[in-house]
Amino acid sequence: MRKLAPRAYSHSRLQLPDTVPPGARPRILPLVLAAAIVGMSVSGPLARLSEAHPLAIAAWRLSIALVLVAGFLTATRGWAEYRRLSRRDLLIALMAGAMLAVHFWSWIASLSYTSIAASVVLVNLHPVVIVAGSALFLDERPTPRQLAGIAVAMLGALLVAWGDSRGADGLFDLSGRAVLGDLLAVLGAVTVGVYYLVGRSLRQRLTLWPYVGLVYTAALLTLLAFVLVTGAPLWPQPPREWAIFLGIAIGPMMLGHTGFNWALRYVPAYVVSLAILAEPVGATLLAALLPGIRELPGAWTLAGGAVVLAGLALGTIAPRRARG
Repeated sequence: MRKLAPRAYSHSRLQLPDTVPPGARPRILPLVLAAAIVGMSVSGPLARLSEAHPLAIAAWRLSIALVLVAGFLTATRGWAEYRRLSRRDLLIALMAGAMLAVHFWSWIASLSYTSIAASVVLVNLHPVVIVAGSALFLDERPTPRQLAGIAVAMLGALLVAWGDSRGADGLFDLSGRAVLGDLLAVLGAVTVGVYYLVGRSLRQRLTLWPYVGLVYTAALLTLLAFVLVTGAPLWPQPPREWAIFLGIAIGPMMLGHTGFNWALRYVPAYVVSLAILAEPVGATLLAALLPGIRELPGAWTLAGGAVVLAGLALGTIAPRRARG
């Protein structure tokens, strides 16, 4: 495979080689993105079934995932890549992990203060963060078609949230408690946006397993610091919880986050962010099918999900060129 030539950068930008041209991207890229969406969709339903503290769920999912990542690191001898890392690269990886941990905490915590509808709308602002960050720091600008896809997909998320809020006083509760929840959800959007932006830069210099090994370790250490501060119980856990933790580690972490991190080597961060917007659609279907939940989607949810998928198709599927 042709190596990407580095290019010069100002100190204000993250390092990023020339974008991989569409013809040089792996053919399995759409399949990996689809599998990552499915994996991420499992997160919400499984977390709903769990009775553990949110910080415990996040910490154990990362711990189990890191055991699996360590196996891949050993098999591929990927740990040798750490010798080539500069101090700046290491700091970037640690920042990405910390952002992932803050995202886990802030979004889950927001659900305790504000409505699900408000939380979903606000945390799905991450495409705005990533598009702006990609233009400012990575010199990657989406095409008009991709911008339209992002706008359509976010409209779909808004429709889902509007349907979820029917019968309430409004989409957003303006009480002080709700405002705190809204701010936490916005923090979740900003931190996950930074997480994928940073990953887009560093994934050019690290292969998958060394990268996720560093980032997931930093995220776990950050979460353990949160646990120490809050006193959240990590142990003991009943067998049922361990099964849920394992499912969340394999689905959302190994298939979801790891799949999206693999894709960051080949596509801009805003394309990955757009794909993530399909997660609520998959989670809704799973929540309707799982016996322990059985949350049947309403008309607004179904309509919004269809709009999200339409935006995803618009922003990620390139139109065929007319034959001359």
